[in-house]
Amino acid sequence: MIETRKLNVQPALNRPDDFYNALVDMHRDLSEEQSQMANAKLILLLANHIGDEETLEEALKIAAEGLN
Repeated sequence: MIETRKLNVQPALNRPDDFYNALVDMHRDLSEEQSQMANAKLILLLANHIGDEETLEEALKIAAEGLN
């Protein structure tokens, strides 16, 4: 059986390096606590934008793979 995914895991950004640099810049000069808060806020903003719980649950599972 072929696994179907709702989550697009293929590269989709036109300029991924620019996004990465913006992400790094966002964290510049932040404390560890501020950095963690910025990450949490970004995750919640993007989750709200996606809005599909099944897709978000799939993303959580993929992100946690191999961490335990």
